[in-house]
Amino acid sequence: MTLQEKLTKHLASDRVRNFILGIIIFNSIILGLETSKVVMAQMGRLILLLDGLCLAIFVIELLAKIYAYRGRFFKDGWNVFDFVIIGISLVPVAQGFSALRALRILRVLRVVSAAPRLRRVVEGFITALPGMGSVFLLMALIFYIGAVIATKLFSDTFPEWFGTLGNSGYSLFQIMTLESWSMGIVRPVMEVFPHAWLFFIPFIMVTTFAVVNLLVGLIVNSMQDAHHEESNASTDAYREDMTARLTAIEAHLAVLAKQRQD
Repeated sequence: MTLQEKLTKHLASDRVRNFILGIIIFNSIILGLETSKVVMAQMGRLILLLDGLCLAIFVIELLAKIYAYRGRFFKDGWNVFDFVIIGISLVPVAQGFSALRALRILRVLRVVSAAPRLRRVVEGFITALPGMGSVFLLMALIFYIGAVIATKLFSDTFPEWFGTLGNSGYSLFQIMTLESWSMGIVRPVMEVFPHAWLFFIPFIMVTTFAVVNLLVGLIVNSMQDAHHEESNASTDAYREDMTARLTAIEAHLAVLAKQRQD
């Protein structure tokens, strides 16, 4: 077995994966402590040293993967994700780059690539994006129609909420999220327009309880499909392994039988 094969096997082991996961969690705590002026005043040098050590471990892991996987490294989206996150962390502290350095906290997102269960969630979400696009288009049409109606009906009396198409859209978004929708907007409007509920209630029923739940359903279905594909892949790999072992046993028995005949 070559060094590259040994390194590939070592990087894929549970021991290395759990070690990197632990470093990611530890580093996230360190980055959180950096926001405390009191802690930095007392242990600033130690915290910065530990942060640099964590980053060094991430860089070593990344270089090891690049060496082990070679051209296959950038074909995996999760490897590219890790590469970008580590690259942002290596941006030097200089004028114009301070904002990028603040993005070091994005290293915490490496938990997603290191934990298979979290990766399944993200992959399910990404798989659902094409279907979600159609739902978002439907949502945009509903919001546009609702904003036009609300502006025409309530703009003169409530210009701060429905004075323009943009204000109406934002107010309707607040109503959709159910954030102070009743006492904050709808009831004051109903004091002037008693039948305004005929507009707001159907809008909430369609957007909040129908369209949003449709988005949730798409994501859940995509996650289930990803889980089924993973289970099928594991079953196929197990079947192939058992078939190979049975073939080896049969070949060994055939050799023994031939030896006895001889």
